[in-house]
Amino acid sequence: MAHQDNHPITVMLPEQSLEFSFHEFCERGEVHGEFVVKLVNYGVIAPVRECVKSEWCFDLAALQRLRKAQRLQRDLKMNLPGLALSLELLDDVNRLEREVQQLRQQLRQLLGE
Repeated sequence: MAHQDNHPITVMLPEQSLEFSFHEFCERGEVHGEFVVKLVNYGVIAPVRECVKSEWCFDLAALQRLRKAQRLQRDLKMNLPGLALSLELLDDVNRLEREVQQLRQQLRQLLGE
């Protein structure tokens, strides 16, 4: 009998492993470099490392977070401290939702459902 592994298979798309230079990040996010620097200073986004010439590199997650910050700023007219706080709270909500889902799954397993 063949062993079945119930672990999900993770497929990494090429774009998920991409890193963007500061210039590429600004182009893809359609923002000025000054805005990116301010977002980093407020902790809204974080570079993954330094690239060439002491320039920051960003990953796809940072680009997605930048776009979320842009939507909040555009739609709700938030300032940078408000963006930082809102994104932190949204991260907390997402983490708590995942935790609740895991606890529900554990409870179902304990109850034999």
